[in-house]
Amino acid sequence: MHLVSPSLLSADFGNLQREIEMLNESACDWLHVDVMDGVFVPNISFGQPVVKHIKKHARKPLDVHLMIVDPGRYVNGFREAGADILTVHYEACTHLDRTIHAIKDAGMKAGVVLNPHTPVALLEDIVQECDLVLLMSVNPGFGGQKFIENTYAKVRQLRELCDRKNPQCLIEIDGGVNVTNAPLLYEAGADVLVAGNAVFKSPDPKQTIIDLK
Repeated sequence: MHLVSPSLLSADFGNLQREIEMLNESACDWLHVDVMDGVFVPNISFGQPVVKHIKKHARKPLDVHLMIVDPGRYVNGFREAGADILTVHYEACTHLDRTIHAIKDAGMKAGVVLNPHTPVALLEDIVQECDLVLLMSVNPGFGGQKFIENTYAKVRQLRELCDRKNPQCLIEIDGGVNVTNAPLLYEAGADVLVAGNAVFKSPDPKQTIIDLK
């Protein structure tokens, strides 16, 4: 399965509706929405009111990535704002099992995110509860960063873990993804690619999405 989830962090915020309508007409599968609090990551993006606005125009599922401290407090708020998929950072959750179940109980798909330095092995006891795992292939906080090469090895490790414990679990990659590394990521075992600059800075975003798939 090759899914593409363009990251709205790289979209033109002054013309957000136009950007979403372009994605609605494209071959993309999900819309990736990065929520940053300026505490867990050194940047602030947007919160529930903007997600609600995105939902109003989007005809694809919203793949909402919470880069915030204590994400468990906001599960129902993001469900109400329109999230279809909600991913939370392993590093930000003291009670990860509880948070994953709260996301599912709210009717969303639940995912865990790992920062580049966090080992895949830490998911051994939670991966069977997840609908997806998102591996950061850059340090979270800013768009346009350089892809971390060690990601391929992590994807292979995670694929082995998922095949053993939860074959239905999707593997998503976020950070520095482009048409050059996309085939290598799929080959390593990824299912979903998040692409920001690669899509929105492209002269032909719709064609780039097809190329990524």
